[in-house]
Amino acid sequence: MTDQTLSAGAVPQPSQGIRRRSLIFMILGSVVLLVALAVGGWYLLVGRYYVSTDDAYVAATTAQITPRIDGTIISVPVRDTDHVQRGDVLATIDPSDMQLAVQQAEANLRLAQQRVAQYYANAASAAAMVTQRQGDLARADTDYKRRATLASTGAVSGDEMTAANNAQETARAALAQSQQQYAAQKALIVSSDAAHNPDVMAAQVALDRAKLDLGRTVIRAPVDGIVAQNTAQVGQRVQAGASLMTVAPLALAYVNANFKESQLENVQPGQPVTLTSDLYGSDVEYHGHVVGLGGGTGSAFSLIPAQNATGNWIKVVQRLPVRIALDPKELEAHPLRVGLSMTAKIRLSN
Repeated sequence: MTDQTLSAGAVPQPSQGIRRRSLIFMILGSVVLLVALAVGGWYLLVGRYYVSTDDAYVAATTAQITPRIDGTIISVPVRDTDHVQRGDVLATIDPSDMQLAVQQAEANLRLAQQRVAQYYANAASAAAMVTQRQGDLARADTDYKRRATLASTGAVSGDEMTAANNAQETARAALAQSQQQYAAQKALIVSSDAAHNPDVMAAQVALDRAKLDLGRTVIRAPVDGIVAQNTAQVGQRVQAGASLMTVAPLALAYVNANFKESQLENVQPGQPVTLTSDLYGSDVEYHGHVVGLGGGTGSAFSLIPAQNATGNWIKVVQRLPVRIALDPKELEAHPLRVGLSMTAKIRLSN
């Protein structure tokens, strides 16, 4: 045998390269094992108490600004992005027609008041006439009875008795007529005073409605917020209910976070939430709490809901919106806008 030939029973020794690769694999395996242990420990101690999503967006219950009367816009003192306070003027409709309507309603009210006052005067006159006719009938009855007593002695002629009887019947008929007239006038009076008469009250309601429509020519902001989607223009003819603009109350903004259905098992209202926005980055954190879970997924409430009646379908993990309220002070310090992207992390256990 040559000196290059291994002696019988000798064990071959690994080369330097093989030993180096083995060492590297051992180090990598150790690192992977440590990372796995770290991740597992983090999940057991921290991660399982949180669920998070970046499918979250800022929302707010916006106020739609619509006119409540028909008319022509004569001024629009606000523009998109303007901050407005509750009660600020957003637009003005030409009030000329409404002013005329108020004047007409005022005139109708005065006419109704005069008419009802005449009802009361006529009723009082009719009542006085009834009293007078009652007196006439009483005198006619007395005269007839006196003559009837004298007729038995022959002191009163038959003609006188006939005249007395006719006078009595005439007085009775006149009383009946005056009572009918009084009843007719009294039927027009159905309240204790003229102010509560139905005619006057109806005219007053018409005047109040006209004044209300006049006040509606000035369109004011119902809430504090920012003007958006402003389509109102001077000279534009608008109808009641037409959308002119939107006021977004950013101080009342909230977040709709869409979590996977597999994440929602332990989500409950009141749980604390930490959020960050793409606008300010991770340096600015918002704090809020879960208000509630949506009543259905987005696909369930879509115009064309998914139909899986056949067997040819692919299961897709659904997402359910979770409403999150934000801290008003943090919103004031770092205002958000409707539709901005957010990242939300819910703590499931305290």
